[in-house]
Amino acid sequence: MRNIYIIAGEASGDLHGANLMRALTKGNEEIRFRYWGGDRMAEIAGSPVKHIKDLAFMGFVEVVMNLRAIFKNLSFCKEDIEAFEPDAIVLIDYPGFNLRIAKWAKKKGIPVIYYISPQVWAWKKRRVHTIKEVVDKMLVILPFEKDFYANYDMDVEYVGHPLIDAVDAFQDRVAQVDLIDKHQLDDRPLIALLPGSRKQEVKVKLPIMLESLQSFDDYQFVIAGAPSLSPDFYRSFLENYDHVRIIHNETYDLLAIATGALVTSGTATLETALFRVPQVVCYKGSKISYQIAKRLVQVDYISLVNLILKREAVRELIQNECEPVRIQRELRAILPGGDRHDQLMRDYDELIAKLGLGGASDKAAAAVLKITSKKTG
Repeated sequence: MRNIYIIAGEASGDLHGANLMRALTKGNEEIRFRYWGGDRMAEIAGSPVKHIKDLAFMGFVEVVMNLRAIFKNLSFCKEDIEAFEPDAIVLIDYPGFNLRIAKWAKKKGIPVIYYISPQVWAWKKRRVHTIKEVVDKMLVILPFEKDFYANYDMDVEYVGHPLIDAVDAFQDRVAQVDLIDKHQLDDRPLIALLPGSRKQEVKVKLPIMLESLQSFDDYQFVIAGAPSLSPDFYRSFLENYDHVRIIHNETYDLLAIATGALVTSGTATLETALFRVPQVVCYKGSKISYQIAKRLVQVDYISLVNLILKREAVRELIQNECEPVRIQRELRAILPGGDRHDQLMRDYDELIAKLGLGGASDKAAAAVLKITSKKTG
């Protein structure tokens, strides 16, 4: 029996954690999981120790406001890990929390595997030195990350991006649910709104997205509801938008039929691209958080699509540019018949080619099993 403790603190980590769990148990391995995560991981391993809805804090100001809860979670996590006696800890992104756990676990002699690197190439590059000291195995999912770590004499393993597997698995399903009939949508083309998975970001971005929808009478609009947020939370924004629908926990079904999308930054930008849905990236944070980030973040783009392609393929509307009139203009340009639609489709083809073949979850699982076999052996 192998005991594996997994910590995922956000919706994307829940997705990747679930796929990793599934891959780990493929060969009928005797594995016992204890984990922090969300509903997807719960489908495989039962209820989490802590749910992501209680863990995701966005922005510098918001983190400071919730420091007491964060430190309380850290103390509890350490006690819970010791009681579980894992053969290894698998950390999935969520660096502010997970790197603290990694430092502690290293002192305790517990093998630490980091799956999905913190974005140290974007900011806080000094974290690389910490990672080098406390992480036994780093598994990266973006093609440029292996070269980045090589600059610091770190040999990391590139396993490919797990979203390719997730999207392929969805598209390979024999019988997909007909979302249009299930939710009584009409026959107009559909624009999906993906305003994020945290309350703080949805509160800021969703009202702006909704205001931008005027004059698109030929389209219908659907919000992709995050698993961690209740339908009532979203309905509070829809008093003047009774034509906008909310569909929870079916984002891939939604993207599979969408003609266009408004997307907040993060994993969702790459998911939208893999479904080849034209998108506008909309990001706006609190003024203080944005000014701090502007001085610290050292990348040219905020969407994974543009970071991988190293150019602005999808339009990014950040802070003051993220306003209804500008969103309307950019959305029209990428919808079918728009000036930028065909070029964006070619850019998506290039992106998918760069990411290569799938199998990321299986490769990551093989690395975890190799390390835990050393421990158990």
